[in-house]
Amino acid sequence: MAFAKKSLGQNFLISPRVTGAIADAGDIREGETVLEIGPGKGVLTKALLERGARVVAVEKDDRLIPILHETFSMDVSRGALSIVHGDIMDKDAASLGLAKGYKVIANIPYYITGAIARNFLSAEAKPALMVLMVQKEVAERVIARDGKESILSLSIKAYAKPSLVMSVSRGNFFPIPNVDSAVLKLSDIRSPFANKREEERFFEVVKAGFAQKRKKLLSNLSSVSPKEKLGEMFAELGIGENARAEDFPLDKWLALSKRA
Repeated sequence: MAFAKKSLGQNFLISPRVTGAIADAGDIREGETVLEIGPGKGVLTKALLERGARVVAVEKDDRLIPILHETFSMDVSRGALSIVHGDIMDKDAASLGLAKGYKVIANIPYYITGAIARNFLSAEAKPALMVLMVQKEVAERVIARDGKESILSLSIKAYAKPSLVMSVSRGNFFPIPNVDSAVLKLSDIRSPFANKREEERFFEVVKAGFAQKRKKLLSNLSSVSPKEKLGEMFAELGIGENARAEDFPLDKWLALSKRA
């Protein structure tokens, strides 16, 4: 038996009801390619295969590879499942043989949520959809229900429309984590940037804006653009001089980054 490795952030999802709901949120059509990150012992993998997906499962834990091969030997043989041993942070769509339009459906280690989302959303071959099990607090920050944006929420909203599928209590995992979870769906994936430089500039401006939360936005952004120029841009965009970074939606940030 393979026990969860704390170093890999493993908490195995054990509820068939929840895995079914995650798979259903992916709106899978027969034969569609789905990338699953960290399949663990294959509970979600089973649900994806049952819905007709062609699954590419990337697992870092070498102890779980033989378990997956044994459990899904028939699916591997018929070409419905490819099991890849490796770290998803060292992979991209091209290295995994994924063409544009694939879907990412996964119960991911929470400590790499932001990195995984950004890696695939900013990739040249973007997924059509992402459905991710994440820490509930992270899901709430991404959706920004309180109206307060963050670097994380803007990093995701720049490419996709986030929505909350369901909340998942900690008792649906083993070992039981210290936090509750939520299923986050990222749809309408696209890029608002004309080129790589425009994309890089957006993140440069956003990071500068949030650099010191207690400071006003004008003061924070002075590290990337002259204050006089910023004052003119703020006036054009209807942004008050006392504004703070968290109070502004994506469209204002996109406009700022293109002018700054």
